[in-house]
Order: sequence, then C-alpha cells, then structure tokens
Amino acid sequence: MSDWNWKTAFRSFYYETAEEPDDITLDPASTALLVIDIQNTYLEPPEDDTEARRWQPFFDRMNDIVIPNNARLIDWARKEGLEVMFARIACQTQDGRDRSLSQKKPGFNYLLLPKDRDDSQLVDALAPQGDEIVVTKTTDSALTGTNLRLMLHNIGIRHVIVAGIFTDQCVSSTVRSLADESFEVLVVHDACAAATDDLHERELEIINMIYCQVVGMDDLPGFLA
Repeated sequence: MSDWNWKTAFRSFYYETAEEPDDITLDPASTALLVIDIQNTYLEPPEDDTEARRWQPFFDRMNDIVIPNNARLIDWARKEGLEVMFARIACQTQDGRDRSLSQKKPGFNYLLLPKDRDDSQLVDALAPQGDEIVVTKTTDSALTGTNLRLMLHNIGIRHVIVAGIFTDQCVSSTVRSLADESFEVLVVHDACAAATDDLHERELEIINMIYCQVVGMDDLPGFLA
C-alpha cells in the first residue's frame, strides 16, 4: 500500500464525501493496546481436506502478516509504555454452560473452549509478559462479558488500539462497545484478519470513522505525543 493514507482509506457510503479526520495524538499514559482472540484453536486446520483448503488463505494471512505484526505491535507498545492487554474466548466450565447464546449455536460460532485447555490459550508468539492483563470472555465483545471496562477506567485509559481476530466478529463487537463507552478507538488493519480478505475489508469500511479510526502499523509511531 504505497499510497496508503489512513485519512482517506476504508471509506463507506456514509463517509465517502466526508472531510478528512483530524490528526491523532496519543498520550502513552492513557493509551492501551488490546489484542483480541489470537488463540491456538484458530490456527488448527480443519480435518476435512476441502475445508482445510478453503481456510488456507486465512492461515496464510495469520502466519505471514497478523501474528508477526502483532508481535511488532506488542513490542512497540511495551517500549513506549502503553498498557498491553489481551482478550481471549474461553469458558469457565467444562461443558460450556456459561457461554453466551451466540457461542452455543451450531456452526462456525459454536465455541467450546474450557479456559485451561491448550486450544483456548493465546499463541506462544504473543504471550503476555509480567502483569499484563488478560481478560477471558464468553461473548464477542471483550467489554460485555468481562470487567475490562472497569479496569480501563481505573488505569486511566482514554485511547484503545485494537488488533486481532475476527475483524467482522469479536474485533467489531469490541470496537463498537468501546465507542459506546466513549473511548477513542484505533483499529490496526494490518494486524487483524477475518475469514476472508473481503470480509475483513468490508467490516473495516463499516466501522471506520463511526466507531473507530482504521490505521496501519506504520502510522502508529507518528501518533504518539
């Protein structure tokens, strides 16, 4: 994206004629990075060969782009003194009776991930360090089913940088919840993924400039005060 410009990219119908947004200024002391749901289960290819081939572009994006960029992003945030936080989907019970309805429905969104099982853990390449906060959720939104909202307020966070998966599901739900709570939200487009690039890009267009500002990895250093 040599001609990438976060001020004009990912414009939906609502904003295709809107003025460019103001410059972004982030105070590290009031900014958090939230990495959402990059867990072992999402890197396990389906046993069915046809399904495995169908999902291969997603695995390629995760391994070649999303996980390396999140590792860079986390490293940058730690060096700059931002609060680094993680969210993951996992249930407290073995049978998943504590899950939200959306995670009990049959199909792709059916998720039975007991909290101590290996497939529910964050991938090793993005492991939390020290006292970095990890919230465990049984909903799409990282705010709805956890005390993340309270912790962000207690820490004094006003700006949240969001990365992770899936762009059109848990990322979008979390972004909308954060926006409704009046946090300033940035979504890092090249540190996120949906099942397909088309879904990823369409969701970014939908949420951009309403619930968040969609930016790129290389934009972030220039935002720090």
